[in-house]
Amino acid sequence: MPLELNSMLREDVEHIWLLPPVTGAVSTVRRQAGAVLADWDLSPGVTEDSLLVVSELLTNAFVHALPPARLRLSLLHSGGLSTLRVEVTDAGPARAAGEACAGVDPDEHGRGEHIVHALSTRHGVHIHSDGVTRWADLVAA
Repeated sequence: MPLELNSMLREDVEHIWLLPPVTGAVSTVRRQAGAVLADWDLSPGVTEDSLLVVSELLTNAFVHALPPARLRLSLLHSGGLSTLRVEVTDAGPARAAGEACAGVDPDEHGRGEHIVHALSTRHGVHIHSDGVTRWADLVAA
């Protein structure tokens, strides 16, 4: 009996949030993203790691970049594998290179990039005419 290929294929899906630079926005969007990831039926471990990446990339955009920030979650299926891509786009740096950020503890600065690196299979930065997009891919088991 032949397999029905259509019943085995999963569609790519995505969800996008536009975020104003207001207090509490990161935690609000993190909760909303958690609900979306639950709807996508991702494992609890992948969901937890993904939400940490979401928090780190959004916080980076709010602290270091010009508003607005946009979060895009995409669940992509290819070759039997599923990948969750987390993208945060902002309007570019808020300060000149090397300029200190008031109110940011230097001991805390820079840990987010290490966290994203540790949790993702790939990550990067894309600079474009509208700003900067930081992205991370996680295996969606």
